[in-house]
Amino acid sequence: MFLADELRNNRVVKKIRERDAQREPEAPSWDVPATAAEALVDGHRATRDRVARSILDHGPSSAADLAGRLGLTTAAVRRHLDGLTAAGLVESREQRVYGSRGRGRPAKVFALTDGGRDAFYQAYDQLAADALRWISEAAGGGEAGEQAVAAFARARLAKQGRKYQGEVEQADAQQRAEALARALSADGYAATVRRVPSAAAAPAAPAGAQLCQHHCPVAHIAEQFPQLCEAETEVFSQLLGTHVQRLATIAHGDGVCTTYVPASGAAPSSPRTPGAVPIAGTSHRTPNETGSTARRNLA
Repeated sequence: MFLADELRNNRVVKKIRERDAQREPEAPSWDVPATAAEALVDGHRATRDRVARSILDHGPSSAADLAGRLGLTTAAVRRHLDGLTAAGLVESREQRVYGSRGRGRPAKVFALTDGGRDAFYQAYDQLAADALRWISEAAGGGEAGEQAVAAFARARLAKQGRKYQGEVEQADAQQRAEALARALSADGYAATVRRVPSAAAAPAAPAGAQLCQHHCPVAHIAEQFPQLCEAETEVFSQLLGTHVQRLATIAHGDGVCTTYVPASGAAPSSPRTPGAVPIAGTSHRTPNETGSTARRNLA
């Protein structure tokens, strides 16, 4: 009986093997990274990050501006902006208008909050603040401490300026602001240049430029130690060989650090604008004085 059972079992096994052999080979198994829902979430997150990055690179932007830059519909951009706003990464504000304002309500633009900027790798802020505070206290605090921090800031920014000097000097006089913007962007400042009418009254006067830094890695530190902004503005004057005027800074709550650069041969001052931040140590210099100190300070 046992032999019969064994034979019967062998026949069953054989039939199963024959049937399996006639089946089509199984398709290779592929690792599926995510379900459809997860893929949609990942795609949504990637687009949201692109929206935030575009605001970082270009400064406060309207939904229409973002849609044009990113190739999205305005409705889609608004959905992402709503999510970024709910997360505390973006805030809306009225667009600042320099000069006369037309009729109608001002456009709404969206800017990164401090939390939004933190998401873009602003690290070691506390360490840097502690180090500068120690420098100030070691010098005795008060005015002596402020001067010590200013000396550190000038030394640090002068070193950075020497790195940019070759690229700026190789550019034509009218294109030096653009050359400086490229050098700054390579260091993570997301800098751009916008040509603006000169402060000179003559209609044919050459246009000046606004050098805009849409990202500042040390914004939180400069909030506590404005000597960093002052030293940076001095270095810009030295590199460009002309007096420049700081109009706005991220450290003072503006969306973009903006520096006015007059055209070559134009008047050295620019009209006062809302949010202008005068920089100590630069407003009294003439273009000739600034240009003559450039080689000494950056040499």
